[in-house]
Amino acid sequence: MMHLAREEWAGSSWVPTSNLFEVYEWGLLFGNEAPLEVELGAGDGGFILELAARHPERNFFALERLLGRARKIAKRGTERGLRNLKVLRLESSYFIERLCPPESVTVVHIMFPDPWPKKRHHKHRLIQPEFLGVLARVLVKGGEVRFTTDHEGYFGWAMEHWQNAPGWRDGGVWEAEGDPRTDFELLFREEGRVIHRRRWLKA
Repeated sequence: MMHLAREEWAGSSWVPTSNLFEVYEWGLLFGNEAPLEVELGAGDGGFILELAARHPERNFFALERLLGRARKIAKRGTERGLRNLKVLRLESSYFIERLCPPESVTVVHIMFPDPWPKKRHHKHRLIQPEFLGVLARVLVKGGEVRFTTDHEGYFGWAMEHWQNAPGWRDGGVWEAEGDPRTDFELLFREEGRVIHRRRWLKA
């Protein structure tokens, strides 16, 4: 599976990391040109797996840097016959900057990213001015990012960066009651944590 030729990728949920220098061709990867949604940091995969199952008319691409988690998501996707789901084990920022074609993604989901709460570690947060510039480049016109976190400090940090970044428009809070729930979110809700959400649109 790790050495599939690109023309064979459409038959598997797993995307090999044998070549990390060529920009992906979504039509070749999925075997169709359906609208694409990407989840950065897919965690246990519960969110993206359920979305793919509910929406066979769309394609879904999951990024997860931990090998065990990524393999588990891909295995579950293959077992469920979700040909519209692909999983790549890789850092989100590298994928967005180097492998994702420009103006090719309809929605990016960022669910409960690592908040790096200590001030000296804020430089490791995913949401940075440079990253927002690259993120806007890969979205189609009118495309959006849906950002969700339980960390109030990170939420404020992210909103400030988005407000100051060119090419973005605040889309407010979307109706998320019908969205799939990750294990993280279910746990956080049980603990009484406030869930912060914001949608940002490519201007």
